[in-house]
Amino acid sequence: MTAEAPPESVDRELTMSRAMVEAIADEMRDNEEVFYMGEDVADYGGIFDSTQGLLDEFGHDRVMDVPISETAYLGAAVGAAQEGMRPIAELMFVDFFGVAMDQIYNQMAKNTYMSGGAVNVPMVLTAAVGGTYNDAAQHSQTLYGTFAHLPGMKVVVPSTAFDAKGLMHNAIRDDDPVVYMFHKRLMGIGWMPAPDGPKTPVPETDYTIPFGSADVKREGGDVTVVTLGLHVHRALEAAESLTEEGIDVEVVDLRSLVPLDTDTVLESVRKTGRLVVVDEDYRSFGVTGEIIASVVEGGLADLEAVERLAHPDVPIPYARPLENETIPDTGDIADAVRAVHE
Repeated sequence: MTAEAPPESVDRELTMSRAMVEAIADEMRDNEEVFYMGEDVADYGGIFDSTQGLLDEFGHDRVMDVPISETAYLGAAVGAAQEGMRPIAELMFVDFFGVAMDQIYNQMAKNTYMSGGAVNVPMVLTAAVGGTYNDAAQHSQTLYGTFAHLPGMKVVVPSTAFDAKGLMHNAIRDDDPVVYMFHKRLMGIGWMPAPDGPKTPVPETDYTIPFGSADVKREGGDVTVVTLGLHVHRALEAAESLTEEGIDVEVVDLRSLVPLDTDTVLESVRKTGRLVVVDEDYRSFGVTGEIIASVVEGGLADLEAVERLAHPDVPIPYARPLENETIPDTGDIADAVRAVHE
């Protein structure tokens, strides 16, 4: 079953973490080759509730805490995937990928190609991303662009519970490696309140959301804002505030970076003629530049104005006022929209 929006008849709402866990549990029931491994994912349930409740149903054989060695357990996940299992391996923070970069970008991403298609690597690498909670430069990065830049991996980024479930089902069933990046601020955990919006109606039945299908979260005619993750909700807040100024903003949620849905972006920008791209990743060599380049290469000669917002090319500060200054917020998005609308 493929769905693009929650049916109007759905009367239950889930947080993003609950929606992710529901999809994982469904896949584990249907396929004994699916298992979950990572740091603090079993007894603790994931520090961002990414596995809360799975241990009770599936036990330690299929929900496994691992030693603090990303090199070891990500390498083990690659090997298990190549032997026909479907592991889900979690990086507690995406920042930790550096200690296992060889396992990720030389093995997980390339072994299908390097083997001439003799093996597949059907695994999901989940990773918590994002700042806004003062955990400093080694626990707050987003790094969407890093993974999207390296060939061989699909990269998905949910912004709502509905999307989180559908994308997770698709990720686990995919025969290629998928990097599933969830923003901590969107998970709906008690000690880190989420903005309005990530908690959505979610059907109890399973469904998939195809990769490479961006979603227009808000229709508008004056300015297109293209973004993903947490900043979908900040863009929606900015759009609502700008209606009082007579500015009608369209918000496009990319949902996946690899594959990238440039058609939806181009269709929106053809309508509005103005583009703002917002990303929590670093500004240089990142998502903002890629989206703008794709629009230019798409032949939109009548594009009137472009702005991009991203994290400046500096380590993410620990101090709350400095972190708030560097990560684009709702006001920054509104200002960027005003700038292209003038």
